[in-house]
Amino acid sequence: MTGSDKCQPFSGRKESIAARTSKVHLGDFAGLPGDFDWYPKLRQMMPNLLRSRDLELLSQAILEARRASRPVVWMMGAHVLKCGLGPLVCRLVRSGVITAIATNGAGAIHDIEIAMWGKTSEDVGEGLQTGSFGTTAETARIFNDAARVCLETGTGLGKGLAKALAELKAPNAGVSVLATALEAGVPLTVHVAIGTDVVHEHDEADGKALGYASMEDFRTFTSVILGLKGGVVLNVGSAVVLPEVFLKALAIARNRGADLGAFTTANFDMVSLYRPVTNVVERPKLVGATGYNFTGNHEILLPVFVASLLSRL
Repeated sequence: MTGSDKCQPFSGRKESIAARTSKVHLGDFAGLPGDFDWYPKLRQMMPNLLRSRDLELLSQAILEARRASRPVVWMMGAHVLKCGLGPLVCRLVRSGVITAIATNGAGAIHDIEIAMWGKTSEDVGEGLQTGSFGTTAETARIFNDAARVCLETGTGLGKGLAKALAELKAPNAGVSVLATALEAGVPLTVHVAIGTDVVHEHDEADGKALGYASMEDFRTFTSVILGLKGGVVLNVGSAVVLPEVFLKALAIARNRGADLGAFTTANFDMVSLYRPVTNVVERPKLVGATGYNFTGNHEILLPVFVASLLSRL
């Protein structure tokens, strides 16, 4: 196949997000009560058995890790944000519970759209039929421009995207995980797989820039895992990318002889899948981890979990 035979980058008609149908809107997002004094009453209704007990043990492990100034790493897939749970993640960051965040390209895309326009999640089925799926011009421009700046300045993708939102004065920055992490000084890394995100469809997408910026973030993430001893790693809704990123970072830590000691891992997802359970829960047990697995709808399970944490602060 010659260069002229290869499919060229997308350069057809593009759609403005103002005209795009979005299924998720800021008005439907999770809210936060003023206090969590009510949680012990809810806890009374939960038996001290099975996953209910595991949730309490995980919450205790997280609070003990923070009291000892050990890391709590929050890895999340895009669906967490599509479920309107960004405000809860932001609260955990501001409360000092989460010390590092990792997401995939789609997670960053949804966060950008929420921060900028208060809506996200296009109708994929409709877009496939009309030829408009993935053609949102503004989202692609912000993401791909930020990646090029990362290449020029030697910056990781997560910080580069967060800085772009700051420069654009994103109107909904208060519920943006990217913006909140930057403000709090918490490392946020974005791990992309080329070809998996709608922003890769656009003619301004630069594989060299995306690859460089994401590689920088992998190195940042690995540095966090090197100091994991006594800490906690949570995987919330990432089926493939982040469980694999974590496994490779853990392998590097072992190769370098890092003292990981005892640490805790947990997986939260709507269904039980091989890769997250194996890479996040089971394999780390071989090197000293205690692992938990929770299956349930994010929009129900995560508010209970977050309330469990915040009620103890």
